[in-house]
Formats: sequence, C-alpha cells, structure tokens
Amino acid sequence: MLGLTLGLLSSAFWPITTGDRRFRVLRKLMELLDYELQKSMISKRRPPLKRGKVSQRLPVPDHIPQPPYVGSQVLPEISSNHQIHDSEGITRMRAACQLAAQVLENAGSLVRPSVTTNEIDKAVHQMIIDAGAYPSPLGYGGFPKSVCTSVNECMCHGIPDSRQLQDGDIINIDVTVYLNGYHGDTSKTFICGNVNNSVNRLVKVTEECMYKGISACEDGALFRKIGKRISDYAEKFGYGVVDRFVGHGIGTIFHSEPLIFHHRNDKAGRMVEGQTFTIEPILTLRPTECITWEDNWTTVTANGCPAAQFEHTILITRTGAEILTNRASVEFQESMVIGLPAIENVMWIGSSCHRAKRAAMGASFTTKLRYSLAVDW
Repeated sequence: MLGLTLGLLSSAFWPITTGDRRFRVLRKLMELLDYELQKSMISKRRPPLKRGKVSQRLPVPDHIPQPPYVGSQVLPEISSNHQIHDSEGITRMRAACQLAAQVLENAGSLVRPSVTTNEIDKAVHQMIIDAGAYPSPLGYGGFPKSVCTSVNECMCHGIPDSRQLQDGDIINIDVTVYLNGYHGDTSKTFICGNVNNSVNRLVKVTEECMYKGISACEDGALFRKIGKRISDYAEKFGYGVVDRFVGHGIGTIFHSEPLIFHHRNDKAGRMVEGQTFTIEPILTLRPTECITWEDNWTTVTANGCPAAQFEHTILITRTGAEILTNRASVEFQESMVIGLPAIENVMWIGSSCHRAKRAAMGASFTTKLRYSLAVDW
C-alpha cells in the first residue's frame, strides 16, 4: 500500500486537486496506512497488558474518619442529589481537592521504568493518611487499593499490582481523598520514559479536551455543551471518546448526579452556582469498544490501542468554573481552614511537631506534602 500510495502521489502525469475524487481516495488510503502503521508500532513496542500480583489491602489508622461505604462489598448506587454547597462546604471542598492535587503530583514524580504500580499505591496511601485523610477508592464497592493506576490500553479503574512500568508506557493515576467529610477527585496521564509521537499527542489532546469541556461551564449553562466541545475537538484528530464512563457530582458523596457525558448527547439540565462535579474524558487512539476484566474493575480497549484520561473537580461560579484540583497552584492557603468547626488541633505537615510524632510512630515515608491539612492525633 505504501508503494502504491507514494507512487500515485508522485506521478507527474496525474495532477490532482483537493476537489478531485482521486484526491479523496488517496487521502483515505493515507489514513488507512497511518492507522496500520500505528497499530504495528503499538504491537511491536509492547505486549498486551496483563494483571500482576495484587498485594494485600493497606491499613488505615482508626482515628481517620471513613466514608460510609467502607466495609461493604456492594457498589453504592449513584446518588440522585445534586451537591450544591454553602460557603463552608466550598471551603472544605477546596481543602480536599487541593490535597488530592498535591498527592497526584507527588505520585506522578514516581513514574519511571521499573517502578511497580503497587509501589505507587503504597506511596499514595501513605501520603493521604499522613494528611489525616482517607483514600476514597479503598473499599469502594470492594476496590482493594487506595488509587487507580491505568497503564497503556487500560481506560480506567486499573488495580495496582506487581507489574513494573516499562520505557514507553503511559499511566493514568486517579487520586481521590476523603478529608473532613468531603471528597476531592483528580487524575492525570503521565509518560514513562520515551513515548512515541502518536501516543504523546494523544495524551496532550486528552488534556486539552478536558479544558475544552471546562470552558463550557458556568451558572445556567447546559450540561450537554461539555460533551459537544470535547467531541468536536477530539474528532479533529481521529480519536475515540469513550462514552461508557462519565464525570459525576462530588462532595460529601463520592458519586452523585449530575452525570457528565463527555461525548455528544442530549442530556437535559443546567449547571447551578455552588455545584461541584468532575470532568474526566477518556480518549483512545482509535475508536474502540471496552472490555472489563474478571476483576470487575480493570477496563481496557478492545483493539489494544492506548487510552489517556485527565480529570479535574470543578466548582460552578456565576461567571465560569473554578478548578478546585488545579495543579498549577496546589498549596493550601491558611484561610481555607479558618472557621471549620469540625477541625480541631490543626497542624501542617512538615512542621517539627508532625515530624516528631511520625518518628515516634516509626513512619518511614517522607512526604512532600508540606502544606496539606491534617488532624493531630
């Protein structure tokens, strides 16, 4: 096909214009060639993803409050409540989301060849409990780990295990924390070592799609505008937008209405000031179906092509949206914790008091979360 296509394009005896039917045929041939080359590169670069050994669930200290679903193996139903917050609720949401953002960035710094996703889970778990928070995925519907790690063709909900990251992998790390009764949820796809250009572009465009969706948000805006903006942009690159997984309302409840569709849709409803929800599109290198493994969590692309995902929790304002998990500014402000009646004996991680207490407890993990909120114990 390559020789035929290049030969036709280089023929001096067959001039072609963009309006010519032959041009459209050649363009289609080139698209098919590009598709086959990408599939070939993917298949040669790495074998299909396989599950490694999953280690035991990590313990959480008794003094850390747990979400109500912990202890049940039943997947909670999506709450019909739209979570709209007063000023105190917004303050607590900001605190939870900023902690999640910090944990995610620190987890991403661990991504390199030979590191296992189980090691990332262990580090994330320790960072979260050191901050006096609970890792929201742990025990949610029986999920056995504290973070989701989705590698290469895994779309989402990957369970950390003994598999080592390889040069050329991509990995989405999805962090959710439960702090002072509120969940903060965010994810990002990280690049491990040297990744080929087509996968690099997929990751970049997926992040751009998330921001396209966020740009549609403000008080009174239609929810369906989010999916339209994401789809319009993704399709310019020939990418698939996964329609099986959605964003969701979040706050004191992990998953609630509104459900946020990232593909084109006719969903009714408008956004309301004070409302919080996630936008978390998943894009695939080519449109494909989903396959869920027997663990009932890990979901991969049916054609084996890579998938990328990015996620932010946002707050609807009168004129737009505040990105609560914005990683460009992840340090706590002291004003975030003033006037919260449920928080007592507040301290900052990194203080000499906290280091001394952790040393006395035999803690070996040195956290980078210098300004994360924690409750003294």
